[in-house]
Amino acid sequence: MRHVITHVSDTARWVAIYRAMESERPDAIFRDPYARSLGGPEGEAIVKAMPRGAMMAWPMIVRTALLDDAIARAVREGADRIVNLAAGLDTRPWRMTLPPSLRWVDVDLPPILAYKAEKLASHAPVCAYEAIAADLTDADARRATLARATTGARRTVVITEGLLVYLEDAQVADLARDIAAQPSVGEWLSDLASPRLLKMMKRSWGPKLAQGNAPFKFAPPNGTAFFETFGWKERDYWSIWEAAIRLGRGMPLMWLWTFLGRLQSRKRREASKRMSGVIALVPAP
Repeated sequence: MRHVITHVSDTARWVAIYRAMESERPDAIFRDPYARSLGGPEGEAIVKAMPRGAMMAWPMIVRTALLDDAIARAVREGADRIVNLAAGLDTRPWRMTLPPSLRWVDVDLPPILAYKAEKLASHAPVCAYEAIAADLTDADARRATLARATTGARRTVVITEGLLVYLEDAQVADLARDIAAQPSVGEWLSDLASPRLLKMMKRSWGPKLAQGNAPFKFAPPNGTAFFETFGWKERDYWSIWEAAIRLGRGMPLMWLWTFLGRLQSRKRREASKRMSGVIALVPAP
């Protein structure tokens, strides 16, 4: 039987279908008019093949909304360059309200960038846009790409949405060092999983992803403190659980889990808030 995921890039089609599902709601918290086309039948097949695939769309949807807000805030604060590493099928340069003067750089493997370019060929991005094909696991190529992508910027924001969880700790450490080495980078936005969440995801989605050469790996026990050694400190942490409640995008019976959580110790409640989140890191002094 053919695996619906054969490479980590296939997960971009999966997440695109989640964006499409949200966009098609009358009360959508964001709208991505390109998501359904980009996800295609392959993305729909992945959602169907994953255990509780459609039901578990909510964390990805909330992650998207949180990063939309973080990007908009960074631009308001003066960011003039966005560098999206492992950009996949993200369409923010087309769907968000961004200043024309902003320069957005997508970085990913050649096939996924070519596919996105073909699908969006008849649509113009709202800001200056560039796509750089590069293998981010190649250290020399990664450093050269980061230098090229940030040249001429006053304040760069780097995004690694949906990337870190597929990397080894050492690979994340190398990436953190290389991003920190770019003088114009003032902020790094990403999602971050905890070991508890990683264990849960491995039980549900892990076998499908492992079969497709895309296993979950990175979930540091010390959370954002992992990055301090490499020149970063936490500016913000947005809990996906708390944001899901606020945005009305939680899983079934979320109210019950929230109630039961109130019966836990304060330490356990705080740990639960950081089970999964979106983070903003800034260079440490």
